[in-house]
Amino acid sequence: MPPVSDHAASAAPGCTPDSRVVAARFAALSHPARIEILRHLSASNSCCCREVVDHFDLAQSTISQHLKILVEAGLVRFEPDRQRSRYAVDRAALADVSASLGALVNSCCSGR
Repeated sequence: MPPVSDHAASAAPGCTPDSRVVAARFAALSHPARIEILRHLSASNSCCCREVVDHFDLAQSTISQHLKILVEAGLVRFEPDRQRSRYAVDRAALADVSASLGALVNSCCSGR
């Protein structure tokens, strides 16, 4: 898993780095617009910010902030491409989130 931002890494003393990454990724998924942006990005190989903005009823600056959070959490890859930067879902990172949630649920519910 890629490193998370310095703030996220220092926000939970005593937690393992893996737990910090998982928490940062869950935090990035905690906003409905970011979930919709992930869904939109997953429908193509990559999109520029303008393509995402055109799909949603949100300001370009708002979309940019959401994309930045998703990139920092490692859920979306940023690919510079001349004048237009491209964004793509990191499918392996999303699979890791799914596996982490499954493991958490299994460990919490295994005593039943």
